Amino acid sequence: MAAEAAAGGVNLVQVVALLGAGVIAVPLFKRIGLGSILGYLTAGLIIGPFGLKIFSEPESILHVAELGVVMFLFIIGLEMRPSRLWGLRREIFGLGVLQVGVCAFLLTLAGIAGGFPVPQAFVAAAGFVLTSTAIVMQVLEESGDISTPKGQRIVSILLLEDLAIVPLLALVTFLAPIPTTEAAPDISGRLVEVAIGISCIVGIIVAGRYLLNPFFRVLADAHAREIMTAAALLVVLGAALIMQLGGLSMAMGAFLAGVLLSESTFRHQLEADIEPFRGILLGLFFMAVGMSLDLAVVVGNWMLIAIYVVAYMALKGFGVYFVARLLKSGHTEALERAVVMAQGGEFAFVLYAAASAVGIIDSEANATLTAIVIISMVLTPLAMIALRRLLPTAELPLDGVELADNLNGSVLIIGFGRFGQIASQPLLLRGVDVSIIDNDVEMIQAAATFGFKIYYGDGARLDILHAAGAGRARAVLICVDKGEVAVQIAERLKEEFPMVQVLARAYDRGVALKLVEVGVDYQIRETLESALEFGQETLEILGVEPEEAAEIIADVRKRDSARFEAQITGGLQAGRGYMKGNMPQPTPTPLAEPRRPGEARNPEAAAALAANRPAE
Repeated sequence: MAAEAAAGGVNLVQVVALLGAGVIAVPLFKRIGLGSILGYLTAGLIIGPFGLKIFSEPESILHVAELGVVMFLFIIGLEMRPSRLWGLRREIFGLGVLQVGVCAFLLTLAGIAGGFPVPQAFVAAAGFVLTSTAIVMQVLEESGDISTPKGQRIVSILLLEDLAIVPLLALVTFLAPIPTTEAAPDISGRLVEVAIGISCIVGIIVAGRYLLNPFFRVLADAHAREIMTAAALLVVLGAALIMQLGGLSMAMGAFLAGVLLSESTFRHQLEADIEPFRGILLGLFFMAVGMSLDLAVVVGNWMLIAIYVVAYMALKGFGVYFVARLLKSGHTEALERAVVMAQGGEFAFVLYAAASAVGIIDSEANATLTAIVIISMVLTPLAMIALRRLLPTAELPLDGVELADNLNGSVLIIGFGRFGQIASQPLLLRGVDVSIIDNDVEMIQAAATFGFKIYYGDGARLDILHAAGAGRARAVLICVDKGEVAVQIAERLKEEFPMVQVLARAYDRGVALKLVEVGVDYQIRETLESALEFGQETLEILGVEPEEAAEIIADVRKRDSARFEAQITGGLQAGRGYMKGNMPQPTPTPLAEPRRPGEARNPEAAAALAANRPAE
């Protein structure tokens, strides 16, 4: 059986090795704080030709895995409406061109200083200038910065670099060591290729503008979900194929298709269909990059590679920082951009392969440059971790914000979000002297515009509790939105101020049980009463008399309280699946049609609903 699989079927050993390496390495690396990208790269190195030798041809996997980058760019395109993209035109063609030009110049000088001819130095520099879209996008996604202004500037630069592969490939042809008599045909051929590329872009724009929405509308009417998924894949891969046939970037084609569908009514469906494929293939891409690291080349040229990894990353980082500061970005933003974009990218492999094919560099130089790029990609997650630890935590300016100090309110409210704002209103209307603290500067400044006096302070710190007057208050209301923080504050209060009445907001049942264990005087799950009110209103809309609906809700509340007491006294484990099997669960019976006045209610349905517990 194994021989048959190896001869003509799927090699399950390799499939299992790929999945197993990723499943083991990524959670492990994320747990120790090194991130998923480094986990994938390490996993690929271990199972590749220079590790356990489970794979001998990582290039074949890399070609397939590049589809992960393609799908990633499609999803990013779905978030980029044409109007938004047009608004970034200055960043794309201004910031992007300037950064690519400055960095290419600096890296070319480094190559010339190392004794390499100008064509080789320029090709090596140009490949390294093309940042890894996959790594940077993954970093931005994990940090949640894609939609922020600084994230959008980085995305703009990446888009320009994707476009830059076209003129760079053209320059490789012009720099090739070929006879002068052959130059004219190559120039005319290149002009034809440029025309084909432009035609492909126009074709995708026309198809996206006039054909894709009607196409998906017809498929949606068929009510076949698998067909919609197949159609989403067809659009992504079809756009990538068209751009590839035109000599352009596959990722750029997918991005363009995503932009054209960004205002479609099917945008969210498409994103949901593509997301699973994108995640798996993107992880596979990073593993293939790890496999491609030729350790024999690294060992044979370790000094040259070490020097140029450091030199290229340092010079590119300097160039990125210089351009960012030149265009008025702050020091922290410029430094973060310099670190995250200091590596080479996947398009360098394409450029180096093309340069090797036309004789600008030989195969050994291609392998060496590829190793330099891969090592820089491996070092980027480590550099980001180091930067986060070295940079001070960003603090918002405290303009118009006062620190909590010697407050004397009879009630102290900790946390002034949506819960705390509502809880404070009856106290303020009654004329109760209330002191409020929060550690969200933007919220404090916004609340001030509505006449609220909020003081800045972290309620989890004992010194802040003293300064905020917790020991002098008659009651302290814990209204923070994070359950673990609420429990921590409650512990501090009960240990230091045991006589103060403490009332707390609980995120869920588990937090509520912990708060009771700490000893708070009152706790309430933040969604309990609103959910019961919602359920009662639903019953009345379905035709249940208001009095009867109120009785049912009262019964649900009573049952919930009994179960909660049982969990406290019995020490039962709290959680989402609490009390499973401890109470009889009748089979739910659908409510009858809304009854008209005078009609009898459905007793079985009401009994079943009353017996059911709230799904909190």
